[in-house]
Amino acid sequence: MDTNPLLTMTRLVDRTPGVSGPEIVRNLVPPPQFADATFDSYRPDPNFPSQAETVARLRNFGSAKKVKSGGFFSKKKVVNEDADKGVYLDGGFGVGKTHMLAALWHQAQGPKYFGTFIEYTALVGALGYAAAVEALKGASLICIDEFELDDPGDTMIMTRLLGALTAGGTRIAATSNTPPNALGEGRFAAADFLREIQALASNFVTIRIDGTDYRQRDLDGHARVTPDAEFEDAVATQVAAGKTVTVDEFDELMAHLAKIHPSSYVRLLDGIDVIALRNVTEFDDQTGALRLVAFIDRVYDAQIPIIASGVPLDQVFGGGMLNGGYRKKYLRSMSRMNALTSELA
Repeated sequence: MDTNPLLTMTRLVDRTPGVSGPEIVRNLVPPPQFADATFDSYRPDPNFPSQAETVARLRNFGSAKKVKSGGFFSKKKVVNEDADKGVYLDGGFGVGKTHMLAALWHQAQGPKYFGTFIEYTALVGALGYAAAVEALKGASLICIDEFELDDPGDTMIMTRLLGALTAGGTRIAATSNTPPNALGEGRFAAADFLREIQALASNFVTIRIDGTDYRQRDLDGHARVTPDAEFEDAVATQVAAGKTVTVDEFDELMAHLAKIHPSSYVRLLDGIDVIALRNVTEFDDQTGALRLVAFIDRVYDAQIPIIASGVPLDQVFGGGMLNGGYRKKYLRSMSRMNALTSELA
């Protein structure tokens, strides 16, 4: 009888979760690692003053309100110059933008929502545009993490959605690695959608955050690789510690992810403590590479360590992908994979 312990492991490819529109709305809250994020718990790097300055500005934004001045002909005046617009946190990966966004969300009064860009577009896809607006309208604050446009359709959907919500008094806060007036550059014919992109930019006051990637401060080299000869023992050690471990062939998992909407990736990870990937290979197509980016984002949100054999995960974006329009996405994902593969070292 074959006693290979990997044959009895849970596999991600055996899971086919789905997520409904109402479920997406219920889950529009910060990921577990930022469940208790506050401005006080954020640690600005003293070498980059813009980090502390952003915290102060966001505190002010979170408490800013419109008030009426006295007099019959008076108009509403704004206590804070940013109060009539949203804030857009523009900076490199690993400078704490998501932490600050979550802290702002926690400070705000409800109703309020926090989700990734892909979750909001998935909500429109699940409910339809009108029903999505109805579900979100009346919110005091909507936080959008990882605001990155990959196609013209998303550009127009988010332009319409943000326009409808801000017209009703909702304020928007977003993060991205790309300034709002540059969204889409190098990805699609941005000139054809310049009006939509400019309309998006007009909704925000951009706040630039400088800094270095905090995830890499204590890490050296590439994502950690577990040699084939040590792979089974590494998995067995985690199982013996009481962890729920999934074991998948990398190529099989990537093919499986193609059958699931990225908004459901978070459900794919329910109850998982460690992910083990065998025989990681380099991508030769950008669609698969972007699918991995979306998956790793959810794994990182859930803080699930990864055991991987084969090609180092931070080296899977080959064929000149790092020189294209998705460069910042790939670099962010590489940073996260380096951190996730180092957690069990």
